[in-house]
Amino acid sequence: MPQTRGSQTEGRGGPQRVLFLCTHNSARSQMAEGLLRHLSSGRFEAYSAGTEATRVRPRAVEAMSELGVDISGAEYETLDRYLGETFEYVITVCDAANESCPFFPGARNRRHWSFEDPSQATGTEAERLQAFRRVRDGLRARIEELLAART
Repeated sequence: MPQTRGSQTEGRGGPQRVLFLCTHNSARSQMAEGLLRHLSSGRFEAYSAGTEATRVRPRAVEAMSELGVDISGAEYETLDRYLGETFEYVITVCDAANESCPFFPGARNRRHWSFEDPSQATGTEAERLQAFRRVRDGLRARIEELLAART
């Protein structure tokens, strides 16, 4: 069984575990993990993984730092690391991950939030950074909705 970065809190009153999935675990899922950690005040344990793992994108780090959230040291993991673990929520944040992972055996609740890939943005540096900000702000809105529903 894979090692966990946190405890498995199955109905024991501790933080609920959430796994965000994306294709590369380089932007959307990393931003979602950082936002949930930042906004949940310890009520949730957040993790992220990709169907493939690459490095965290510098523009994702920059967009998050604007909110005071540091994801520069984030681990990038593949989905395989979390197979066999239990999560309250498994949330895919890109269509490709949703298609390649339609079922996650350890998920009590499975959600899909479709977000554009900001790393595919073109234009000036400012326009590309704006794409990361749009995704960040969209993720924040969805996470705030999740938190409001769980209070």
